[in-house]
Amino acid sequence: KMYLYVPNSVQAHPPILVAAHYCTGTGPAFYSGTEFASLADRYGFIVIYPDANRSGQCWDVSSNGALTHNGNSDPADIVSMVQYVEQHNNGDSSRVYFTGASSGAMLTDVMLADYPDVFKAGAAFMGVPFHCFYTGTVDGWNSACAQGQVSNTPQAWGDYVRAAYPGYSGPRPRVQLWHGTADTTLNYNNFGEEIKQWTNVLGVSQTPSSSTVVNGSWTHTTYGDANNPQVDAYSIAGVGHQLPLSGMAAIAIH
Repeated sequence: KMYLYVPNSVQAHPPILVAAHYCTGTGPAFYSGTEFASLADRYGFIVIYPDANRSGQCWDVSSNGALTHNGNSDPADIVSMVQYVEQHNNGDSSRVYFTGASSGAMLTDVMLADYPDVFKAGAAFMGVPFHCFYTGTVDGWNSACAQGQVSNTPQAWGDYVRAAYPGYSGPRPRVQLWHGTADTTLNYNNFGEEIKQWTNVLGVSQTPSSSTVVNGSWTHTTYGDANNPQVDAYSIAGVGHQLPLSGMAAIAIH
């Protein structure tokens, strides 16, 4: 299912944000439970809230068809939603973004890997690297990945992303990553593995170009250009599987 939020203040040629819910969630729940709609009111962009519409309400981030450019399953569905909004709401195809929490964060990594030609950037709240959750099945649950037991070299992680769209040589989307250090649902180790993956894909050093602490306990590291980072990462000390917290959505939109 596709739920669409078009603010009264919508721009004439608006950017598009896809905001994907967590397991057990719905599009309407993610609309009412996050700050993205109020940010759309402020800035005039459109939000697509896809709804997984299956038992358990998790996204397919584990099948072959989901991990392939122009494949099938949820990623193909969501790209068709973006195309619909571009056609019916005059959406700006050069400003399409993706965000999500938990299963939706995993989907963020998948969409940025599958469709670098569609998405300009994405923000994943408590996700895992692209291909980490692979099982070969649509409703797969990869316990080793969830528990933080899957580790690869940056090159190996990057190769998974490059293999999703063979031959693609165009620009790649910028990536923002968020994770709580006390996450027991999707282990915090996945945060470091995501950083390894996307710094490799985007061709920047794994050594942060800047590191600061914001809001008392959020460690913010940037990779690449510190002022316009290719990879932007927030480690949230002592927090479990409960992102985004208040104020985080505004940082993601910025």
